[in-house]
Amino acid sequence: MSDSLHALWLRGIAFNPAAPSDVQIRLMDPATGGVGPLMCESRDLPDAVVEAALHHPARAVRSALARNVYVDPVRLAPLATDPSGIVRAQLAGGPRSWPRWVRPLPDDILVTLLTAQDGGEDDVLTAGEIIGELESSRQIPLSFHHSLADREHPGLRIRATWNWGSLTPAERARLLDDPDPAVREAAQDRSWVLDPERVEARLPSYESRGKPFVFGTCALSPALVEQCFADGMVGPLVRNRHAPAHAVARLARHPEARIRALVATRPDLGPDLVAELTKDPNDDVRMCVRLYPFARTWAEYDMLHRVIGHGPDCTCPITEPDPQPAPDWFAACAASGEPVLRRVAASWPGLPAELVGTLARDEDEEVRIRLACHHPLAPPHLLLDVFVTRPAHRPHLLTLPTFPRTGTSHLIDHPDPQVRALAAADPALPDPPVDDPDESVRRAAAANPSLAPDALETFLANPRTAEGAAANPSLPVPRMHALLDRCLNDVGLKGRRVPSAHD
Repeated sequence: MSDSLHALWLRGIAFNPAAPSDVQIRLMDPATGGVGPLMCESRDLPDAVVEAALHHPARAVRSALARNVYVDPVRLAPLATDPSGIVRAQLAGGPRSWPRWVRPLPDDILVTLLTAQDGGEDDVLTAGEIIGELESSRQIPLSFHHSLADREHPGLRIRATWNWGSLTPAERARLLDDPDPAVREAAQDRSWVLDPERVEARLPSYESRGKPFVFGTCALSPALVEQCFADGMVGPLVRNRHAPAHAVARLARHPEARIRALVATRPDLGPDLVAELTKDPNDDVRMCVRLYPFARTWAEYDMLHRVIGHGPDCTCPITEPDPQPAPDWFAACAASGEPVLRRVAASWPGLPAELVGTLARDEDEEVRIRLACHHPLAPPHLLLDVFVTRPAHRPHLLTLPTFPRTGTSHLIDHPDPQVRALAAADPALPDPPVDDPDESVRRAAAANPSLAPDALETFLANPRTAEGAAANPSLPVPRMHALLDRCLNDVGLKGRRVPSAHD
């Protein structure tokens, strides 16, 4: 057998859902090249395999496990103190594929990574660089951010001061009076963001890329408001909840419709400006001001602008709103005649089942798409419809546990090979298309469990179907071991890297 056929078998077995733990552990043999790490990163693993990977001598295996999106992150806790800083950084950075919704890391892992004193014995990364990976990974949940002011470790309480504007008055007072002098100093230093005079004094120290933060989040003096307009940096200012009333009025009359639309839903918009904007010549501005009654808080304002103008193929990260509007507000949005508000409701995963059923039949396509992508109770037929009609959402939909894997055989003649591949894997399909011109369809067809075990031997010997056949759950376990024996005992394979699916 050729080495290329061996590589296909190894990759197929690595993703065979029926492969037992002992088979998966054998795939961590260095002779399989990149297959072991690929398996450890890209599929769910039983506890015995996770345990073997956690303590595997090869850093590549541990690094791959650190990025696994399927394994319960509680099981990955030992990697937070791995001897290798590279492994820690992979855990901190999260899944390589950057899924739209990121499962948060447990508190104990977060504390370990954020309070580490070194970057690992390989001396490649610093502790600060690993923390940087964590901060950009979206793996820190809001609940952890909100707990920082009361954490035992002073370094975490210092971190709480970094978001001074989002702290409650009581939390600010406690940090300013903290028993640790370093925490008190940090709190005093960070409190400048709510003091317009101190903000004005600090602005010259910021480079141009840092000024949007100041103009968008800090309390501004009259001079800084004028500078925003003079420098053409009103984009950040229009979202700044500390913007004074005279600045809001100027923004409501800005020549750019985009700016006027953002102003039109501000909770602090006065009745005179509301009346003025209802007569705006721009359709989008008039639409936004119609939504004004639904933006009475900044949390509601933020939710609206997660949806307005994003379009049906929006693949923005799915993150928790902070703070979150009340459930009754989302219910009111779901009953609204405004499609934008129903899209907002469809984006909230806590929406009650009866409203989910209503929105699943909504006449607005974006409502249905958002429901499919965001809500755990979205009906499977809706997920399938969106998969077929909106390719941009396919990677996300395939990660959802309710995505249908059966009842798709009617799509086997679809012109899109991604859709045909889904249908080719349906166990109800009577004759999987192993001769399809597309490789992904052939692989899915050869992995279809409806194929008889004796038919798999023919497909295992054919490079066009070998990987799919090796991934077929009907393949007997003794046959999996026999294929591994042939691959691992092949002298020509040892020392060579088996091509991975990422190549």
